[in-house]
Amino acid sequence: MDEVLERIKEQVENNPVVIYMKGTPEMPRCGFSQRASQALAATGLPFAYVNVLEDPEIFENLPRYADWPTFPQIYVAGDLVGGCDITLELHQNGELQQLMEDAVAKSSAPST
Repeated sequence: MDEVLERIKEQVENNPVVIYMKGTPEMPRCGFSQRASQALAATGLPFAYVNVLEDPEIFENLPRYADWPTFPQIYVAGDLVGGCDITLELHQNGELQQLMEDAVAKSSAPST
């Protein structure tokens, strides 16, 4: 279990924005994953995704990683933003765009 939690930690920390979802943004396998990935895509900014249906270890252990029981899970700048409802709310009020812009800019800034 420690290995999979370490793998999740690396994915979260090495991607400015990552969504753990059922399916892919192009072929989502549940409505919540579809709506959340569409909100991320609507920002026009890049984001990573992990199809939890193709990785049983992540599917089983991700809820323990941030104590969030459901999918999708969206992480921005290493922090759990939430699931579908929170992501849609942030998108509707414009906060998602700013969160993602800040995370992407921070990740592409040169290290000092």
